[in-house]
Formats: sequence, C-alpha cells, structure tokens
Amino acid sequence: MNFSFRNANRHELAGALQDARDYTLALFNCFAEAGLDDPAKVPRLSILNPPLWELGHIAWFAEWYILREARSSTPDAAQQPSMLTKGDDWFDSNTVAHRARWTLGLPSAGALKTYCHEVLDRVLDKLNRTEQSDAALYPYRLALAHEDMHGEAFAYTLQTLGLPLPQRFHGRAIRPWAQGEIRFAGGTIEMGSRPGEGFVFDNEKWAHAVYVPPFVMDSTLVSNAQYREFIADGGYQRPEFWSTAGRIWLMRQERSAPEGWQREDHAWRAWRFGRPVVLTPLEPVRHVSLYEAQAYCQWAGRRLPTEAEWEYAALSGHPALRWGDLWEWTCTPFEPYPGFAPDAYREYSKPYFQTHQAVRGASFATRLRLQSPKFRNFYLPERDDLFIGFRTCAL
Repeated sequence: MNFSFRNANRHELAGALQDARDYTLALFNCFAEAGLDDPAKVPRLSILNPPLWELGHIAWFAEWYILREARSSTPDAAQQPSMLTKGDDWFDSNTVAHRARWTLGLPSAGALKTYCHEVLDRVLDKLNRTEQSDAALYPYRLALAHEDMHGEAFAYTLQTLGLPLPQRFHGRAIRPWAQGEIRFAGGTIEMGSRPGEGFVFDNEKWAHAVYVPPFVMDSTLVSNAQYREFIADGGYQRPEFWSTAGRIWLMRQERSAPEGWQREDHAWRAWRFGRPVVLTPLEPVRHVSLYEAQAYCQWAGRRLPTEAEWEYAALSGHPALRWGDLWEWTCTPFEPYPGFAPDAYREYSKPYFQTHQAVRGASFATRLRLQSPKFRNFYLPERDDLFIGFRTCAL
C-alpha cells in the first residue's frame, strides 16, 4: 500500500486499517509462540511494554478516538463507554504507569484478540458512513498512524528479546551503498506543515521559514566499516571523544562496541532477531545511541546534521542521497515549532520536548505510508534498541 496515510481516502483507510491490524496480530503471535503473551514472563525493561498490554492498548486507542468519539486524551473526554468493563483502567497509557503494565490482571490473549476484531469491525463500519473530509477522517488517520508506530515497536521488541521476525515482515532489505558527500548551497526552507495539507502531527505545526547555511553532508549513513575504525582506534576507551552525559552512559553500559556486536577472530558479528550475522562492511551501523554517534563524530572530526539540514537535504531530491534504511540521529533537541499547541492526542509530543532528541527519516521496519521527510520522531539519547543510525556533516 504505497500511499501516504495523511491524505488517504475512506477506501484507502479501510484497507490500511485492516492491513495494520493483520500485521499487529501476526507480530503478536511471534511473542505468543515464545510464551511471552503472558506479561509475567516478559522482562521488565523500560524500553518495552508487555506485548499483551500493547495489543490491547492499540485496539483501545482506536476505540477511544473513533468509536467513543473522544475529542481529547483527558480521562473524561470519551462520549461512550468502552466495550471492555475495565478498558480505561487497563489500557489508557496516560493513567496506567509503565511499571504497572506487568501486573494488571489483563484478559487472556484470546479475549483481547476478539476485542481487536470487534473494534476493527465497528471502525470499518463507521468509516463507511463517514464523510470524505480531513476533519471527519482525522481520527481514522490518527489511529492508523498509531498502530503503524506500534507495529514497528513490536519489531524492535522482537529484536530486543532475541526472537525471530517472520520473513514476510522483514521489511525492505538494507542495501550496502558506496559513501560520498553532497554539498548543499543552503537557503531558506519551510519547515513544518500548512493547514489543509491533510493529516498533520501537532509537532509539525505550523509551517515557518528557516534559513539553512551552506553545508556538506554524507550521502549515506555511517557504515559498519567506518564505525569499526573508531572502535579499533580505542574510541570506547578514550574519554576525550565523549560528552559528559556520554561518559556517564558509557560507564553504566560497560560497552566497547555497539549493542549486540561480538568480535570473533577477524570478523564482527551482531545479533539480529535472535541469530548471529556477519556484519557487512558497507551496511549502515545500527543500534547506536546518540552518545555513540556524537563520540564517533568527535573522533572523525565531523558533526551530526541539524534537524533543518536533514530536512533540507531530504527535500532536495538529490539523486545520490539515501534515507529510509534506519532512523537518523540529529544534533537538535526535540523542541516545539513556533506557536505549538497540542492536538487531541495531547501527550503525543508535549511531554517529550527538551528531554528527547530529534530523530529523522524512517527505518526498514517503518510502513511506507507513514514515511515523510516532514515526520519528526524523537527518542531519549540513550536509546540504542531502535533501528537507528546516523550520518555526518563536515565541520
């Protein structure tokens, strides 16, 4: 389904919502087959949710904004009760603390799958009677984006837990690409989105002019081979390359290579979905934190791109530029655009300003319909479980 969810019509949305739910359930079954549909058997990690809770939350979110016609994410905003007696008590991420999601006494996997099917059936029936306008289709597009994001979260949770990803869900293959540099002339670009352009996330509001000075950027992400040179030169043992926060993180991790890397004889291997693979030299390095990306840049005499530079390059259409293999760290903290105001999903962006880092692009696990050079992702600097890498710019 190679279209943008932002402008999807009713017919496209119906197919995409069904596709997203099929994808969600198929990935959930990977956890179930490993016995991890029981929250009590899932490791309590801050970077993931129990899959059973996440499954229920996905369906609850669609029910909340579409079937229950909530105009906001505040607890009293729904116009109708949940189909589940304790739905709000179980699955409202704003009121259910992360640490509590392992001990809620959730329904069985079978019961929650039934809930998922019933919610989707009612959503599709209601969609069929909804007018074709951006305002009327907003909650459907929101629910689709939300489920697609959780689909990618399921994929990196499988990676974190060392579980296999079914072949049909491997997404686009990451191809090795020759490195190069692109010189951009710079100029004024319009960051953010305009009213009337379809679905817009609140952190993209609104369009505003930004001047970008001339810059030189890598055409591809930093490769495994390039990053191996940093390791071989003692990059993880030399504090002069690391920021203060990076040194604190590094001491806690006791890390000497990216997450999952292992040296065997003269080759490096990494764990990918529960199995070791030999690292391809020209493939982009993945599973690196912001701190590791910053340290590499300090060692290499380079820097990370700003969020504005990244968007300028992505919008340039330059034929040598590659993006979409992995999410990419920028050097820009995640901050609101001028005039920001939260949308109905009030906690989507606002709680994460200043503490998170702006991340751009997409990964091989990101659904194509979600991808856009305007999309602003954001993560804590220490996250390395994601499908994420980086490219550099000249100083």
